[in-house]
Amino acid sequence: MPNKSETPYPIFNLCRQRIEQVIAIVEADLRKLRHDPYELFTRMIQPAIWLLIFGQAMANTKAIPTGSLSYLDFIAPGILAQSILFIAIFYGIALIWERDMGILHKILVSPAPRSILVVGRAIAAGFRGLSQIFIIYLLSLFLEINLRWDFWAFLGVIATVMLGGAIFSTFSLIIASIVKKRERFMGIGQVLTMPLFFASNALYPIEMMPKWLQILAIINPLTYQVDALRNFMITGKSSNFHLTTDFAVSICAFAILVMIATRIYPKILY
Repeated sequence: MPNKSETPYPIFNLCRQRIEQVIAIVEADLRKLRHDPYELFTRMIQPAIWLLIFGQAMANTKAIPTGSLSYLDFIAPGILAQSILFIAIFYGIALIWERDMGILHKILVSPAPRSILVVGRAIAAGFRGLSQIFIIYLLSLFLEINLRWDFWAFLGVIATVMLGGAIFSTFSLIIASIVKKRERFMGIGQVLTMPLFFASNALYPIEMMPKWLQILAIINPLTYQVDALRNFMITGKSSNFHLTTDFAVSICAFAILVMIATRIYPKILY
């Protein structure tokens, strides 16, 4: 006789099973923060430097036209997006460490599909980035940046940060699955972060860029993350691309990266 707890629709049971597997992966990853809580505090340093030193210095020069916004208002969302990028782009090193320690082989023999492992890690990386919201908002209050405080705007910031962390952590997993060595991975990660950051609208408007750099900015997912964050974070600032476009591009980028990561993920067994 069938178990009474099971529904008569197999698809519902399958969906519930997949959700439980994702939650288990996310929980296991976030549990690591208990062993290294100081990691959250060390993440405060970089955005503080960018806002307190670079931001205020550039604001005084008035060299970058930002319309009706002050320069600090303009870059605060960009620094938040940058913080998420820098955290997520090195997320894949945990995959290499787990493989070297033999932990990964135990995970791979679980019944969870490779896609669930990838998505679970991506969601966990998104959660790890949420602490940066608190840091940026705290610094923004100190610098008197004109933040929006309505509930839906803050919810939009959380969703954008989660999606940004998921995108770049999945990209990081792809790199980690290919290079397989921690030293090489760190080198590639450092090479990629600066072009992704500077070829976006985080520090200056796209209109200021040369044409070839504008093309790179348009295809850069970070550009759409920053655009959405400006809409949600800053009073009186609307999205340049429209929020529908921002989220559509980000979701498509995430879906493509998940498919690539799922395909090459098993190769780390060898």
